[in-house]
Amino acid sequence: MSDATLAFTGLGAREAAPAGPLLPLRARGLTVVLGGRALIDGLDLDLGPTGCTAIMGPNGAGKSLLLRLLHGLEAPCGGTIDWNGHAPGTAVTRRQALVFQTPVLLRRSVAANLDFVLKARRKDRSRRDAMLDHVGLAGKAAQPARLLSGGEKQRLALARALALEPEMLFLDEPTASLDPGSVQRIEAIVAEAGAAGTRVVIVTHDIGQARRLADDVVFLNRGRMAEHAPADTFFAAPSTRAARDFLDGRLVV
Repeated sequence: MSDATLAFTGLGAREAAPAGPLLPLRARGLTVVLGGRALIDGLDLDLGPTGCTAIMGPNGAGKSLLLRLLHGLEAPCGGTIDWNGHAPGTAVTRRQALVFQTPVLLRRSVAANLDFVLKARRKDRSRRDAMLDHVGLAGKAAQPARLLSGGEKQRLALARALALEPEMLFLDEPTASLDPGSVQRIEAIVAEAGAAGTRVVIVTHDIGQARRLADDVVFLNRGRMAEHAPADTFFAAPSTRAARDFLDGRLVV
């Protein structure tokens, strides 16, 4: 795991932890421009302290980029992000976790992957066995992580993230290309985390998954916020043509 990855996962240099809850989040005028093209274009977003938000939209809409901006992996060219009165930084990031579409795992055993992050964050290492049991990997604790199936690797990544007790859990297409059984198990873990009080933001292309998990939906199109609505409202009566076309399968790129 590189120094950059350590920083991204909140395991880098220590700062004084901000007092009080991390949420709500308020972003204003977020802009990312690359090669003269606005990848994120003046985006405003408010996220409350509870629930699961699905970020959806066609390919190239800026979904994963928005996730990386909120988590601090990327810096915007313009705009601000406010975490309940605190600016982004290592101390804020340490209270979050991010699980990528392709899990970033250590070339060690399953158990050692959890031991590493728990030690780095000075968490009780006795949590390891409970977390592995929670995600169904207790029987593979001594196995090299690289030998796990795709779904098992993603469950290990989730266990490692949740072992740190994050207030905010970011998920970037966590079930892409996985079999239905793996999707079901991962969704159950995410739903349980949300029910236990972890704020969840998930980027997903899977409409069924968003229906099952999300309380609200952020719909992006061409780097702009096209809609942000309660999930029931969004799926029953999207207010924009782009969202209607997306849900009908007519807007892909």
